[in-house]
Amino acid sequence: MTVGSQVKACYASVKSAEATLMNLKGKSNDPQTQEAFKNAYSIMKDIKTDLEKQIIYLSQEEPQYKN
Repeated sequence: MTVGSQVKACYASVKSAEATLMNLKGKSNDPQTQEAFKNAYSIMKDIKTDLEKQIIYLSQEEPQYKN
């Protein structure tokens, strides 16, 4: 598995975790728990943004890492 495909797989996992966090936030009735899920979602969103940038970089600057 190339570095590029590993980064893309990680990105897919982060997107899945992001969706799960929002789903759990919606199911929770406790405001503190909802806030915790919201904060975790925000962190995952930042990670997803960084991974998107890395995917673009790898595809443009490092052709040996392409799928």
